[in-house]
Amino acid sequence: MNEKIREAQTSDRRQDTPLETVRFVLSWLLVLVVIRTVLVEPFTIPSGSMIPTLQVGDYVFVTKFDYGWSRFSLPFSPDLFKGRIWGAAPHRGDVAVFRYTQNTSEDYIKRIIGLPGDHVQVTGGELYINGEKVPRRALGAYSVDDERGDAQTGMRYLETLPPSKGGVSVTHQILKQTDAGEPNNTREYIVPEGYFFAMGDNRDNSSDSRFQADNGRDLGYVPMVNLVGKARFVWFSYEARHPVWQFWQWPFEIRWSHLFAVMD
Repeated sequence: MNEKIREAQTSDRRQDTPLETVRFVLSWLLVLVVIRTVLVEPFTIPSGSMIPTLQVGDYVFVTKFDYGWSRFSLPFSPDLFKGRIWGAAPHRGDVAVFRYTQNTSEDYIKRIIGLPGDHVQVTGGELYINGEKVPRRALGAYSVDDERGDAQTGMRYLETLPPSKGGVSVTHQILKQTDAGEPNNTREYIVPEGYFFAMGDNRDNSSDSRFQADNGRDLGYVPMVNLVGKARFVWFSYEARHPVWQFWQWPFEIRWSHLFAVMD
């Protein structure tokens, strides 16, 4: 009996060797990489272009299987294959993460407004899709700070986008400071095949598909292959108004009411 106990103890010690520990850690790292690549990935919101839907300091979960997978779904975006595997078209109104058209190492998050073949135009600050004005309803004045600490003030509206094929109409909030200026009075855009038209919900403070100049900076139409995933919900939100060492302020920096907010 004692011999059997000693053999079991010896076996246990062998399982706790440094090599076994390394294998265990590598196995879990591999699982996390697969989950991040195939299923879901967290992203941080660094700018105010999606206010009021998303705030600076929001952390969102993005599902990566909704639109299929491209090389941009993989860590470091290796050029292993072209196009998308099991690709699926997004729906109008989706809040999507995609790679910036001028620098694919950068992630952008915007709302998909136009799909291939759509006619998109902004006139007098109001959005038109395929010749029809998109209805909006005023919700009242709104103010919040952006990533620079500047106040984003204006009128908050509830906008209802027309449904895309196989989708449903999406009602979401936007922020408007003015109905004047070039971004609020655009030409008619016709979205090319294989692309989509993206806009920020903070309509007067968003660099999006309304800006089409070939100057190496503007977003323009976004290729479908640049899609990374669909934003689902806010899992954490932090204002960071105080220095990080002021730990007693941490509970007051959390936007408790914004946690687990689902994307419209």
